[in-house]
Amino acid sequence: MKTDTHPDYREVLFHDVSCDFKFITRSTINTRETATYEGKEYPLVKIEVSAESHPFYTGKHKIVDTAGRVEKFRQKFGSVGSKTAVANG
Repeated sequence: MKTDTHPDYREVLFHDVSCDFKFITRSTINTRETATYEGKEYPLVKIEVSAESHPFYTGKHKIVDTAGRVEKFRQKFGSVGSKTAVANG
């Protein structure tokens, strides 16, 4: 087997800066920074979204008011030229 063909696979500290959450996993990513976590120094990768801050995993979805948008559209344009009104009428 050839030597020096595989990247360095090691433990890396990922830091979710949006909610100050840190976790360790193994990765081959190259980093310039290091940080100490639980008494041990790791290569550091700063990220903006993780499972701790992503709306899909946290359940904190933004509720989109589609009914309000439809009502605003109808107030602005009325029912003139509406394909739905023609099809139902």
